[in-house]
Amino acid sequence: MRARLPLRLARTAAFAAVCVTLAALAHVLGGGAAPAPWTAALGLAGVSALGLALCGRERSAPTINLVLVGAQLGLHELFAGEGASYVSVHGHAQGGLAVGTGMLLTHLTATLITGLWLSRGEAAIWSLLRRIDRRLVLLLAPAAAPSARPAAPIVRSRVVPLQPGFRHCVARRGPPLPA
Repeated sequence: MRARLPLRLARTAAFAAVCVTLAALAHVLGGGAAPAPWTAALGLAGVSALGLALCGRERSAPTINLVLVGAQLGLHELFAGEGASYVSVHGHAQGGLAVGTGMLLTHLTATLITGLWLSRGEAAIWSLLRRIDRRLVLLLAPAAAPSARPAAPIVRSRVVPLQPGFRHCVARRGPPLPA
């Protein structure tokens, strides 16, 4: 079963909103500054593009978590690279992804929370869609196909005449007659 555009857009919006919100929250809790609105919007656009590309069908929890780890790393670098004063305070001037354990733990915690939440939601929505699909098929199938009896198949067979010895044989098969 593949997702149509309205469902893909709804799933993408949920994925991107939760991912960027938790990334910004984790970034602030890890010791960084709150991202500027334009930076958060840029992160939201990037995660939305990634989500729209991947939400065409049901995804497993490991796949969701793998994508989330990549998104969290990308959002962390985006949020960390917004200003020079932030870079010197945060320690990104030389190391790039070499961050403190606090920042790493908060981003990983955000990833795990987001992954659990989204994988549960993913399983629930696809289960619901499969149930609805089955019921719609059962409701629409009798109306869509009229119940006309199919024509009897044409069978062409050759009639074989009985052998002369079998003409007067009586075969009495069946249940015994009552007494």
